[in-house]
Amino acid sequence: MVEEGALLWEPTPEIVEKAKVTRYLEWLGRPVDYQALWEWSVEAPAEFWTSIWDYFGVVGERGDGPVMSGTMPGVEWFAGARLNYAANALRRAADDPGRPAVIFRGEVGGRRTLTLGELAEEVARVRMGLAGLGVGRGDRVAAYAPNVPETLIAFLATASLGAVWSSCSPDFGAPSVIDRFTQIEPKVLIAVDGYAYNGKWFDRVQVVQDIAAKLPGLAARVRMPGPDVSGEDGPSSGGGRTVDWADLRATAGPLAFEPVPFGHPLWVVYSSGTTGLPKPIVHGHGGVVLEHLKALSFHQDLGEDDVFFWYTTTGWMMWNYLVGGLLTGSAVLLYDGAATYPETDALWRLAAEEEVTYFGTGAPYLVASMKAGLRPSGLTALRGLGSTGSPLPPEGFAWVHEALPEVQLGSFSGGTDVCTGFVGAVPLLPVRAGVIPCRCLGAKVESFGPSGTPVVGEVGELVLTVPMPSMPVMFWNDPDGTRYRESYFADYPGVWRHGDWIKILPDGGCVIYGRSDSTLNRGGVRMGTSEFYRVVERFEEIADSLVIDTGRLGQEGRLLLYVTMVEGVPLSGKLIMSLRKALKGELSPRHVPNEIIEVPGIPRTLSGKKLEVPIRKILLGIPPERAANLDAMANPEVLSYFTPVAEPPVSPG
Repeated sequence: MVEEGALLWEPTPEIVEKAKVTRYLEWLGRPVDYQALWEWSVEAPAEFWTSIWDYFGVVGERGDGPVMSGTMPGVEWFAGARLNYAANALRRAADDPGRPAVIFRGEVGGRRTLTLGELAEEVARVRMGLAGLGVGRGDRVAAYAPNVPETLIAFLATASLGAVWSSCSPDFGAPSVIDRFTQIEPKVLIAVDGYAYNGKWFDRVQVVQDIAAKLPGLAARVRMPGPDVSGEDGPSSGGGRTVDWADLRATAGPLAFEPVPFGHPLWVVYSSGTTGLPKPIVHGHGGVVLEHLKALSFHQDLGEDDVFFWYTTTGWMMWNYLVGGLLTGSAVLLYDGAATYPETDALWRLAAEEEVTYFGTGAPYLVASMKAGLRPSGLTALRGLGSTGSPLPPEGFAWVHEALPEVQLGSFSGGTDVCTGFVGAVPLLPVRAGVIPCRCLGAKVESFGPSGTPVVGEVGELVLTVPMPSMPVMFWNDPDGTRYRESYFADYPGVWRHGDWIKILPDGGCVIYGRSDSTLNRGGVRMGTSEFYRVVERFEEIADSLVIDTGRLGQEGRLLLYVTMVEGVPLSGKLIMSLRKALKGELSPRHVPNEIIEVPGIPRTLSGKKLEVPIRKILLGIPPERAANLDAMANPEVLSYFTPVAEPPVSPG
């Protein structure tokens, strides 16, 4: 048992001296004091974010408008500014075309690289192709694609036009993708015929046909190359004309960038609540550029000599964060495949072979490596290790620093909603078991207790009381902002409630205790319970259902599906198999329940809402009378059928 707070790593004077954040402090003329820097960054946000623009020399026109005006949730940043994300990501291509930019490795073998010059040329070609399909400023380009160079190229080409990007991983089922993409009505869909994962090939030809047929206004589909594709088109079924990737990039042309306002939509990512369709979250060019320059440079300590890797799919915000490494001049390593194929040490071997300097992954992979007794070797270039997706337990911290004593572990927590971390590590501060070292620069994170006021040393709701430029500029199809306000500002007007439990220590360290809402988080992919219910309750035999994720510190835990059957109909083995198949195909393999359990009734409030959060508390050991308000329940007698679960198994995620 490792004691929370035990000291595991301290920066040497050399590490502090070489840190990117130290260079920034020298430029500001401030002493090397992280806590003082953080306090200034949240007390004077306009000055801080202006300094980020100036320090990094952001490509664009800053304009003469105010840096920030208004209050949350209606803050406007850098009025009058004009810039483009892609111009900043490719800013070094003209002067240093031979610099490594992209390294790709796939589970099925093969290795590809792109220099900055080659990347810029490919972006220019695809830009020409997309423009030829009618894509222009404000149009949406959607991708059902794996983590391959073509996906990155297509994203940068889309951004260069001032068009709006959105992507889903090809392991998502058609209904989940349709729920997302129909909300944004893309003009072009880029998709692969299949993908490799865990030693198997998954054909997606029919899935792509089904998706395309449901997208109104789709002008064209682009067929992206991938390993083991047959070269044959599937049957035509809506979605406009089909264009091969080779034809899309056939025409060379100049690389140009459409200047857009600071808050112009860059991409749409999706974060599900507990009701309704997935929320289509829109981030702006300027907010992402500033936030990712700050976070990746000062917290991950990335620069032009680094190789940056994060294990992710294109359906998780960490893909967007990974490609942000280009903003810092780092080379980015893209990997498509399973984390543990053919063995649990697959990612460690990959990092060693590619001389990765900063390696990011989900906390469950680190715990799985610990459980397997791994001792990674050959990581001579590695100096930073990132962990996110779920809280890492103190034992996970200790294993990392025992196995890799010279490497700084950076446990980070944030979300799709802002496409960054609120709390994380910095090279100036020590690492202690189970404790995230600091609140990130510009992030006024506080813990609100039951009375809605800040508490220290106690677990409370994670809130932000000062705006950040990477907060969503809007939700798509939410013209008056109602859904946006209800998602983050309903509990504390003017204060962002994120939905995590956090304890802030007196010295500024933080401990995250997981979600305070009922969103499912499986392998870093967040999905709302409503998406689950749409699949399960489509079965005529099922009268009602409840899904609970019991994940806790560093563990994905059990995904439990409770069902109430139609009277006289048993829960048969055949039905269980059908449910598992439907959930795997329509949601994702990550969302197949560990158990499907029959209960006589689903707990509901007097107003008819399912008690997801209270039942999760009961399953984790909190007595029912403390977890739920029995007087507010329509059927409190059914609580007796929900009992604490055993310690959940660790998934490699």
